[in-house]
Amino acid sequence: MTDLSMTGTSKRIALVNPPWSFDGSIYFGCREPHLPLELGYAKALLERAGHRAEIIDGQLFGLTMDEVRERVGAFAPDLTVVTTAPSYLFWRCAPPELRVPMQTVAALKDIGGRMIGIGPHGSTTPKAALRKLGTEAVVMGECEEVLVQLADTDDWRDVRHVATWDSTPGGGDIRVNGGPAAATFTDLAPLMWPDEWIDRHSHHHHRFDGAPTGPGAVMEASRGCPYSCTFCAKENFRDGYRKRPVPVVMEELDRLIAQGVEYVYFIDEIFLPNQPLLEALVERPIKFGIQTRLDLWKPPMIELLGKAGCVSIEAGVESLTVEGRAALDKKCRMGTDELSERLILAKKVVPFVQANLILSEGDDPAMIAEWRDEMRAHGVWANDPVPLFPYPGSPDYRLRWGLPDDQAWERAVDFYLTHHGHFCDIQDQEPKRLPELEDIGPLPLKAAE
Repeated sequence: MTDLSMTGTSKRIALVNPPWSFDGSIYFGCREPHLPLELGYAKALLERAGHRAEIIDGQLFGLTMDEVRERVGAFAPDLTVVTTAPSYLFWRCAPPELRVPMQTVAALKDIGGRMIGIGPHGSTTPKAALRKLGTEAVVMGECEEVLVQLADTDDWRDVRHVATWDSTPGGGDIRVNGGPAAATFTDLAPLMWPDEWIDRHSHHHHRFDGAPTGPGAVMEASRGCPYSCTFCAKENFRDGYRKRPVPVVMEELDRLIAQGVEYVYFIDEIFLPNQPLLEALVERPIKFGIQTRLDLWKPPMIELLGKAGCVSIEAGVESLTVEGRAALDKKCRMGTDELSERLILAKKVVPFVQANLILSEGDDPAMIAEWRDEMRAHGVWANDPVPLFPYPGSPDYRLRWGLPDDQAWERAVDFYLTHHGHFCDIQDQEPKRLPELEDIGPLPLKAAE
């Protein structure tokens, strides 16, 4: 790594999570703010490399766009990074539109120095994301290590995992250097969040066993998934499975506990059985939630999961037939009866267990209704099957249309609206198509001044 004390190229980098709004979007992720783990890791690595980095989180702090602009302007950055998804937790199901990141870039362009976009959009469709955002670069894939490389040099043409303009930003051809990055991840130090940030994080993601009495938080114990289910948009980021060392996870968790956190949601794509981790959690006064596949958990490990403090499981079942699960490439070795037994066993030791179902053509509605009734009788919540959104970067998208091109997000939204009309139960507005959502119009006068 470059010794910046020798080169004198230390930079100031603003890491911006926009003030999100989701009007007219088909986004069905959680609307509450979450700790921006990707920006936290990036800040730590940038500072270790000799730079100065500051996170401006418009969502967590409830900032207006003008307030975001004011904070970025006061920091006077050389580089400004804007993310296109509210949190690493939702990179796999981000808002398809880039409206809010586009507005953020436009508001900061004259005061933010060189602008960089990160997130799932630039990872999957880098040229389209670069054109829409109007930044000088977009990072493809996991961003934390690549941002250090961009900060270490003024010449970005040879930095891998980055799309840049060949000539004048917005007016020339686009250079795509390499493919999406995969961070080492296992060497990341424990994150440390200021008390003010934790105090504001009142949300307990996917917790239903009781009302919060203290702050919540999010963490990663692992990243990626060894499976390739057709519906999961992880081909260009957070793909290969990696585990953080248990002592590192515990150091990060112990600090959160000392700050008053009583519940943690592990954002891991798939929280796999990990006995040393669960045994360490048993010793700590913490409750937590996970997403996993219970067909991968043997009964003794499910019981240890409950003892460790797990109070919420989001379990992927997806289809009630062997054929349906095979069509989704689940690689599931259990039948529905065995899966049902695992769900019921988990409910005996974990207060809330959810069985996720996806609307599949081959599933019998009467069978689904009967099975859902059976699960409810045992306290397991099974959702009404939801139709899939063909996210660019998922095998489902690729099987339908091939590799994503510059119109991939528009194509996916148009397909979904044509076939389904609305996205999910939390939608209180008619979803709009991308050209309408991304027509941000002129910048408000105050921000433009």
